[in-house]
Amino acid sequence: MTDLDRRLSPSPAGRALRRAAPALLVYAGVRALGLAVLAAWGAAAGKSPHTLLSARWDSLWYTRVAEHGYGWEVTLPDGSVHSNLAFFPLLPWLERLVSAVGPLSYADAGLVVSWLASLFAAAGIFAIADHLHGRRAGICAAALWAVLPVGIVQSMAYSESLFTALAAWSLYAVLRGRWVTAGLLASFAGLTRPVGAAVVAAIWVAAAVRIHRERRADPRLILGVALAPLGAAAYVLWVGHRTGDGLLGYLDVQAGWGNGFDFGYAFARFVGEKFTSVPGALAGIGLIVGVALVVWLYVIGVRGKQPLPLLVYSGIVVALALCAAGYFGSKPRLLMPAFPLLLPVAVALARLRTSRSAPVLGSVAVASAVYGAFWLHGSGPP
Repeated sequence: MTDLDRRLSPSPAGRALRRAAPALLVYAGVRALGLAVLAAWGAAAGKSPHTLLSARWDSLWYTRVAEHGYGWEVTLPDGSVHSNLAFFPLLPWLERLVSAVGPLSYADAGLVVSWLASLFAAAGIFAIADHLHGRRAGICAAALWAVLPVGIVQSMAYSESLFTALAAWSLYAVLRGRWVTAGLLASFAGLTRPVGAAVVAAIWVAAAVRIHRERRADPRLILGVALAPLGAAAYVLWVGHRTGDGLLGYLDVQAGWGNGFDFGYAFARFVGEKFTSVPGALAGIGLIVGVALVVWLYVIGVRGKQPLPLLVYSGIVVALALCAAGYFGSKPRLLMPAFPLLLPVAVALARLRTSRSAPVLGSVAVASAVYGAFWLHGSGPP
């Protein structure tokens, strides 16, 4: 190869981007459809899509942290205290950074961060599926993540897209044996959401298996393992110091929000209470079918010998989402980062001709866009 050939040949990053381009285009198209339907619905309902995406529910808490820092709380009539210490700091830090370097408000900065992060998340999901099953499966996996019923959350000023991006690329780094990169990304994921523990566990289990198999420990592996929990540990310890409750401080903050791990008892009771009326029974049946589908997809992953880090990660995400008390309407979006559940479906779609898979994904994308608009104009997520 001549010097000219070397200069003209694309870089590894350029080749990776070109390979992922179809997946990113499909993903962006699905999300653009969701936003277009939301805008049309908002025009008919007299509501602002911008407000729905950037200035309601958790997005308000994040922008308040970005603008004023921590220490703000609300006392409800029942005496419970909702503190903004429940919200991990990476998203508000990025909102503050983006707002500082441009003319955007904190809310708009949150949208920019979320939209860019959603593209990185789609690219990470593509990279994992491509690595394991080929390019067509990677495209289908990114598309499936986009068309999830609550996929509109990926376009909100929420932390799900940011977390999923960090988690996906951390897991990809584990699959490629890049332990330091995996640990750094896991540490940032731990600064984004409490479920960052799932990424840490995936790295630790994968590292333990590697050490057992090779009977030695690579220094880079040890460094990655040590880096992985630092983000979450630092924030939890800081909250404990701030509240004066030590290691239990963050748990107390979450308890004020009604959150806690009860092995699914509260959720099971919530589903059971639905069966007191005919409409409620239909909703209860829908919830049971949805949980059964999630479990079934996980079992398929186990039987299909999905890589252990992905199984550990998605298993913990699912367990934390379904077995924790709290607002039950938020469980669908809490499951959204469990993208490895989609891989068996992506592989099945990839085996079909494009003339068959495209209409399926297109129909689901339309349904997702309509449901997302309906959801945000109704109860929506907190």
